Amino acid sequence: MNKPILLGTITLVLFVAATTLPMAAAQYAGAGGGGATTLEEQLELAKRKVAAAERNPASGSGTPYLDASGVVGASAIAGAVFGGIAIAFVVKGRSGRFK
Repeated sequence: MNKPILLGTITLVLFVAATTLPMAAAQYAGAGGGGATTLEEQLELAKRKVAAAERNPASGSGTPYLDASGVVGASAIAGAVFGGIAIAFVVKGRSGRFK
């Protein structure tokens, strides 16, 4: 294997590991960030979250996946913007100097 490709791959793996591993461990940290919580504390927190979501059904996860104004709407808007930019590049490229 080529040495620059190997070094680049190792660097990429280290960057990905350095950014994802702390987040994965952070979900099990206590309120202060240092200590781990017990299973009973986790279950109590989960029960409180479910009760809070039942009292306020509009809270949910905050991401309306199936709503047209949510993920689908944002995807359509992003597609239109970037599609327009791509079309502008194609048109500009076809009317260039080397036609």
